[in-house]
Amino acid sequence: MSIATPRAVPRQILTFAAVGVINTATYYGLYLLFLDPLPYLGAHVLAFLLSMTGSFFLNARFTYRTRPTWRKFLMFPLTNAANFLITTAGVYVIVGVLHAGSRFAPLLASTAAIPVTFVVSRWIMLTGPDAAG
Repeated sequence: MSIATPRAVPRQILTFAAVGVINTATYYGLYLLFLDPLPYLGAHVLAFLLSMTGSFFLNARFTYRTRPTWRKFLMFPLTNAANFLITTAGVYVIVGVLHAGSRFAPLLASTAAIPVTFVVSRWIMLTGPDAAG
């Protein structure tokens, strides 16, 4: 992993949070759009995949200030694997087990995945032969 100045990590966390807000809004808007024609899990999966692509480019540019490469792009889904599993399980538990509404379930479920996603995305974006951009 590249050596970060003491101020780099706090800035990355704040920027990651801002990108996360944008990504969550994008995801949720897409989820609601797809909720009518698709079952809630289908809407979740499609919205997640589309918003993850946007998240990759925003994080590369603004959070980690690194050049987006095919290697990083292809590894980025690994970054979100834990996020996907945690949020999908959360959505299922909230809607399928607890019988709560499907509209806000993804927002509630996603909060548990945020710290894991930051650590893994930072590792993906700042390691490897093309990490310096």
